[in-house]
Amino acid sequence: MNEVERRDRKKTLYRQCRFPVLQNRVYDSMEEAQQCLKGDIEIVEDQVTGLIYNDAFRPELVVYDASYNNEQGVSWHFRQHLEQVATLIEETLGKEKLVEVGCGKGFFLEMLLQRGVDVTGFDSVYDGDNPRIVKSYFEPGIIAKPAKGLILRHVLEHVSNPVDFLFQLKKANGGQGLIYIEVPCFEWICERRAWFDIFYEHVNYFRLIDFNRIFGSIVKSGRFFGQQYLYVVADLSSLREPVIGESIDFPTDFTFYAHPAEQNRIEQNRTEHPTCVWGGGSKGVIFSLLRERAGRPVDIVIDVNPEKQGKYLPGTGLLVQSPEVAIKNLPPGAAIYVMNSNYLEEIKRMSNYNFRYIGVDQ
Repeated sequence: MNEVERRDRKKTLYRQCRFPVLQNRVYDSMEEAQQCLKGDIEIVEDQVTGLIYNDAFRPELVVYDASYNNEQGVSWHFRQHLEQVATLIEETLGKEKLVEVGCGKGFFLEMLLQRGVDVTGFDSVYDGDNPRIVKSYFEPGIIAKPAKGLILRHVLEHVSNPVDFLFQLKKANGGQGLIYIEVPCFEWICERRAWFDIFYEHVNYFRLIDFNRIFGSIVKSGRFFGQQYLYVVADLSSLREPVIGESIDFPTDFTFYAHPAEQNRIEQNRTEHPTCVWGGGSKGVIFSLLRERAGRPVDIVIDVNPEKQGKYLPGTGLLVQSPEVAIKNLPPGAAIYVMNSNYLEEIKRMSNYNFRYIGVDQ
């Protein structure tokens, strides 16, 4: 394919420049965080497959190490979500001979083990000591017999050539079995104008219709976690190359803070008080970065994850504080921008309802 054919094959939806390559990596100093490795964003729709991805992505830049932390299990609300996922997996894949591909630090896998599920995890960068996790990729020949089901939670959005990756998993599992896939929902990102949910690590952005074209047989599918995630349980044997159907209607007002009707409400909450963000994960990193570039910088970042507290966010170099420390220095009535409204009630309780709370994704 020549360069002209390559350009014609893609429709550009959204561009940004110099985003942190690893938005969930934490740093020991402001200077190191501000000087973090950066990459560009060009979200395109492939006019042949219909898939949506970052065409400027360079996989060689994304190297995970011990400083990377995206653990959400600290939150009660997110643990409730994981329980829902575990129940769904048990109902569709069963409890015998399962494999979790890309199990990370093993939090979800250990939850499944506690529920009596026979599951083995695979992750080449796993740094724990659970004997049920293999520090390797899931490849042909690595297990004696095919698993009855594969679990792929928040992995596929990070993988270049996701359909090729699924074909590799199919081959590794003997061409059979069910697969549970969970990814962020691009429809939700578009509906909510959630520009803070576009970041470098996520190469791919999926809609439910994409999986209907990737698999010929889907057992169950839907959206959950406040509609932010979509899930699919599909038959691996029905995997196929997708072909584009109806092209996406990407919103022209995508870079509004939230819904167009919400923009004024958010801006009216600007006062002489510090600008406070609750959520030092991916959303908070990008929200803070683009606000800074727009001349409306964030002053305070709160996160419940102790591994992030006392560290600095990539790009802005903002210090992450614990709720206990930050709330002491926040004037009563100050506005807190809540990065994920799934946690809104939990955050209100933790801060004794003393502030004004703005769910930026509502």
